[in-house]
Amino acid sequence: MTVAKKGLWNTVASLWAVGLLSATLAAQSNSAARYDNQIQTAVTQRLAANKQFSDVKSSVEDGIVTLTGTVDLYQRKLQAAKVARKAARVQGVRNLVTVAGPSVPDEQLEQKLAKKLRYVRVGYDNTFDYFAIGVKNGVVTVEGQDRTGVGRDEALADIANMPGVKDLVSNISLEPTSNFDDGIRLRTARAIYRDSVLSKYATDPAHPIRIIVVNGHVTLYGSVDNNMDKQVAGIRANQVFGAFTVDNQLVVESKSSQPGM
Repeated sequence: MTVAKKGLWNTVASLWAVGLLSATLAAQSNSAARYDNQIQTAVTQRLAANKQFSDVKSSVEDGIVTLTGTVDLYQRKLQAAKVARKAARVQGVRNLVTVAGPSVPDEQLEQKLAKKLRYVRVGYDNTFDYFAIGVKNGVVTVEGQDRTGVGRDEALADIANMPGVKDLVSNISLEPTSNFDDGIRLRTARAIYRDSVLSKYATDPAHPIRIIVVNGHVTLYGSVDNNMDKQVAGIRANQVFGAFTVDNQLVVESKSSQPGM
């Protein structure tokens, strides 16, 4: 076969493949569209069954549900999408619902969220996660790291249920599963909290020195009363066997500036 003929056959084969793909996509679209009315009815009934979605409307095209309207909490917006997805033959959900609840000044909302997260995440695991919150025009951005995902899910749920939150952006990463890192976490916690200078931070579970370990690298977050406490915490962490590096991000704050004090 000549080069020219081979090129011609390749072109024909490519055009045939494109045509087949287009026909397949068109068939899938037509198949999905056949059920639009059925989906519309099912989604409408599901939303109408709950009065919290009384101002939420839906439309359907090619199996894709578009939600519009208003709710009073960001969590309601998430729930509306979840309800719509449960209807049979739904291919996807476009959530354009607006959170029309009370407007809370950004600074006030940020303080409320910080306090809420601080006093909800108590116990063993909260020493090993760290979340930082920012608010702009009611849109909450939360960044940080979590060891298991439990703290992350709880934090996001708390934020979603807070009046005044209009939207939520989550940049929380999960620390890799590692027995090696777990050992460093425990040894670092013991080294810090058994120190006579730093033991006071263990008495208030809402204000722990947070210990993040990723592949042997330790980062300390949180707030301490003075610069000496910060330095001592860094020294103790650097003495932990197995820790490759220590990044001391502790912030020195006076007691009068700490929330709730």
